[in-house]
Amino acid sequence: MHTITQTFLAHFVMRLPQLCANCLPLALGAFVTALGSGATPATASALFEAAGLSQERFVLVAAPIGDGVRAQLNIYEQVKPTQPCFAIGPGSPAPVDPLLANFDFSGICSRFIDANGYSVRVGGADLATSYRLTVLRQSGDNVLLAVPTKAGAGPEMLVARTQGPGSGYLQLVLEPGWQLKRRVYGGRNLGHLYLFRDAWPEAAIQPELPVVAPIPSSGASGIER
Repeated sequence: MHTITQTFLAHFVMRLPQLCANCLPLALGAFVTALGSGATPATASALFEAAGLSQERFVLVAAPIGDGVRAQLNIYEQVKPTQPCFAIGPGSPAPVDPLLANFDFSGICSRFIDANGYSVRVGGADLATSYRLTVLRQSGDNVLLAVPTKAGAGPEMLVARTQGPGSGYLQLVLEPGWQLKRRVYGGRNLGHLYLFRDAWPEAAIQPELPVVAPIPSSGASGIER
């Protein structure tokens, strides 16, 4: 199985120059499908890397769902300064105006709205298939949690908070140790962000579960440009 995986990977890498940047995520999905349950921790660790970002170009938002009782994580990126993509108001929590919703933001902004667009990474471990990011409205605050979806995957982690109660679109402020990074494959930046920290929280044991990258869905993507 290991030999077959190596052969497939070599063939895939040789074909990378033929793949356009927009096709790359789908090609990676096909690669992951082929690996299936045979993926090993070493294979998963080697598949993707994480690249640094200009943090000021991004805002994390607790975005209301439906009647506003629940919220989900949205991440907005200012790609070009042509037109503002968002506006952050004063206060704690700070309200966010998603200005990109009012114009055609193609090439100007990016919007990451679900697990196809973002995931959790700790050090060299891509945790896309063993953790999910969820926003919870708690008494006195709104918190972004990284929640394990597999037994033994690791601890629940506090990633960000609005630093006060409220509803509507609110800025989520990252907790110490967390930052945004971009997923990279073979030196190419992908349309996927990591909620990243260098190491596991104190007293947490790093899991040894195999971790594989998520397969992009054939429907709507988690990123809009």
